[in-house]
Amino acid sequence: MFEVIYIKADYEPWWMFEGWEEMIRRRQSFSEASAARAYFEELRAELRSKHDYEATKKECFFAFWTQGELSFCEGCDEDLQLYHGVILMKDGEPSTF
Repeated sequence: MFEVIYIKADYEPWWMFEGWEEMIRRRQSFSEASAARAYFEELRAELRSKHDYEATKKECFFAFWTQGELSFCEGCDEDLQLYHGVILMKDGEPSTF
């Protein structure tokens, strides 16, 4: 099974901190890698059109952000950068398709 997961958090998606799944905004599952790849390409194009910056790790983690899009952290009493992340998963593990 292939999944494309979209998260919105105050950290890049490759950190996958404890509780990261609570940050999921969208999760799409596919039986075919080609369908998952097509969905990912559409999502990536959408995020690229909305954000100024992007970074990739291990070809399965993608982060998009715009300077000034912040989230207030009560515990640290400061504003933190907000990231739009995409994680590609194969059989429940981060993986490229």
